[in-house]
Amino acid sequence: MTTPVTIIGAGLGGLTLARVLHVHGIPATIYEAETSPTARTQGGLLDIHGHNGQLALKAAGLFEEFLGIVLRGAEASRVLDRDGKVLLDEPDDGTGGRPEVLRGALRQLLLDSLPADAVRWGRKVTAVRSLGGGRHEVTFADRATVTTRLLVGADGAWSRVRPLLSDAQPEYVGTSMIETYLFDADTRHPAGARAVGDGSLSALAPGKGISAHREPDGVLHTYVQLTKPQDWLDTIDFTDAGTAKARVAAEFEGWAPELTALITEGETAPVPRTINTLPIEHRWDRVPGVTLLGDAAHLMPPSGEGANLAMYDGAELGNALAAHPDDTEAALTAYEEALFPRSAAAAAAATCIHRMCLDDDAPHSLVGFFTGGGQTG
Repeated sequence: MTTPVTIIGAGLGGLTLARVLHVHGIPATIYEAETSPTARTQGGLLDIHGHNGQLALKAAGLFEEFLGIVLRGAEASRVLDRDGKVLLDEPDDGTGGRPEVLRGALRQLLLDSLPADAVRWGRKVTAVRSLGGGRHEVTFADRATVTTRLLVGADGAWSRVRPLLSDAQPEYVGTSMIETYLFDADTRHPAGARAVGDGSLSALAPGKGISAHREPDGVLHTYVQLTKPQDWLDTIDFTDAGTAKARVAAEFEGWAPELTALITEGETAPVPRTINTLPIEHRWDRVPGVTLLGDAAHLMPPSGEGANLAMYDGAELGNALAAHPDDTEAALTAYEEALFPRSAAAAAAATCIHRMCLDDDAPHSLVGFFTGGGQTG
């Protein structure tokens, strides 16, 4: 089977691309390894920025619908030290400058905007190869194949499509995150709920931190950051939730109990995640018939920009293809010429923010960043 536009990955970037193409009457098919939209949880809150994510939603014709899923009041943020002292407390001012939404709700909005058969679920890619002349063949786990005249890798950090363009591989940056949830927090975990406040919390110290977001229905979504060798996680049995939480909490000995409670009182098995990145200046030579977007193109430390950039990439690629209906290579060239400097600037900023949050002056460095007018996302 030959398809005109094949997108690998039904994340926010791939879905935005498919939606913008659909708006312009260009058919596309997305192949996704997950078996359904609900096969796994889709992460926590995202703040959607005016200079990229919101522009992507406008290009997709979904901005008004997006406003309907925004969580009012969730833009509040605070920074604490290890003793629980509040160093910065910014309430949601109601202006909607950084509207917060649940990733899953945003993904579903995009899915609902596409034709019912646009996404093929349970299609795990095992190989891709060039057939010459800008055509590519994609092979799936069941050995089925498709060929395409335009292949877009929207398949994240460990992209199967990227090797067609680049030899770059993600590298560990020295920081790991451990994720867990607390439920019905105001009733069952009041100390932690008070510490987090109405929006997001960053409690930091050199080399470590506890961050959390308040989500709907009293959910606290916690992310622990630790500067550790990559094999440190391998010494923890995360299948034993109690032991794993105790091991992680031990790294925060002496911290305020309302902060460590966000770890020890976690109600889901803690999930470890290493932070990996591609080179800041990652780019590739033009290869006919294939390109990348999102983390597949510019994997960077979490800073609030990743999802926004992926959506913006998708919208920009879709618009470029619509503007060059008879010259795909011209569209890809225009898209990549803008993508590379944009990605490099964002990756440099994200790397700076990541280091600042855990540097020798944390948390005061982050407070200074906020009060100096910056934005972490």
